[in-house]
Amino acid sequence: MGVADPPALALPDKPSIAVLPFQNMSGDPEQEYFADGMVEEIITALSRIRWLFVIARNSTFTYKGQAVDVKQVARELGVRYVLEGSVRKAAGRVRITGQLVDAETGTHLWADRFDGSLEDVFDLQDKVASSVAGVIEPALQAAETARSAGRPTADLTAYDLYLRAYAMYLLSARHVPEVLRLMERAIARDPQYAPALAWAAMCCHRLVYDSRSEDPAADRGKGVDFARRALEVGGDDPGILANAPFALAYFGEDIGAMMTLLDRALALSPSFARGWHLSGVLRLWAGQPDIAIEHLGTALRLSPRARVGWSHADLGAAYFVSRRFEEAVPELRLVIQEDPSLPLAHRFLAASYAHMGRLNEAREVVERLRGITSVVIPDASYLRSAEHRELLLSGLRLAMGETG
Repeated sequence: MGVADPPALALPDKPSIAVLPFQNMSGDPEQEYFADGMVEEIITALSRIRWLFVIARNSTFTYKGQAVDVKQVARELGVRYVLEGSVRKAAGRVRITGQLVDAETGTHLWADRFDGSLEDVFDLQDKVASSVAGVIEPALQAAETARSAGRPTADLTAYDLYLRAYAMYLLSARHVPEVLRLMERAIARDPQYAPALAWAAMCCHRLVYDSRSEDPAADRGKGVDFARRALEVGGDDPGILANAPFALAYFGEDIGAMMTLLDRALALSPSFARGWHLSGVLRLWAGQPDIAIEHLGTALRLSPRARVGWSHADLGAAYFVSRRFEEAVPELRLVIQEDPSLPLAHRFLAASYAHMGRLNEAREVVERLRGITSVVIPDASYLRSAEHRELLLSGLRLAMGETG
């Protein structure tokens, strides 16, 4: 190991796997989002297997477009198995190929290809996941990967719109209005498309939370409606049981009930990094910062190479409400360095500096925040603890006082 190499992550106490980005073999760069969507679905199916530890997409996609050494990838992510593959979509047909490598020995354990029509795409994804699970642990039933909610939509145009929107959501906070428009087009084609409904609810939350909504009251109403409809039709899909309750909690629904739904998502899918992250945020909002820090830490272990983004923003916020300002500041500065468009990180950083007496730095952060939004002091009612709410708002008022 070179001197500059980070220490290898300890292997979990159960079989562990990372799914690398699949190559887009369609000959059309525009189809990249489709290949990425296939990998996301395979990761989701594998995450539903309780005896597997599955690394999140955000970390494995840091290797996209690179020639990778499987052993190095496994060491950096702390897993034993690595799945590679490719996707070809042409003339209404889809071909998914995959190969599974035991990174400890470098042995290729399995390779196969799955062909079908575009209409069969969900079955093909499940077959890949089931085959991989069966190779890793033949004695256990791979049937656990079967979709509990069945096919999410029969409308392939709606599915295509959803994949485009989802890929865009991951890029930056600035894309949220366009993501919502695409999700709404998917819902218009299939009003019972639960994943699209849940993500539309998340978009409404983001518009209001980031102070980018042109009509906050209307977006709140839409967000609640989308989330409730998602829960009605979503069955036991962990993604819906995470996104919909999260949006509802933000819009004021009983937070205890929403945390119970999120706990259900994590029981169904213990490797669901995003679910652990959202659970951590709900604990933060509920006034339980220590549990929040623990759950956010679990999310980061499941996605050790994730973009800094929201996990560190919410970690910074949890440190802030715990009055651990010295720990909050580096987390929040990291976030702003990566995505300067996130108002949350600026607000908590300005308030941290203010409470530390570093008023000049607080004022500078407020000035940068004004370049993103006119709303410096937000509606903080999502923080259920009056003490935590006042800590944020008083910090912001201190920072604002220095701006004259």
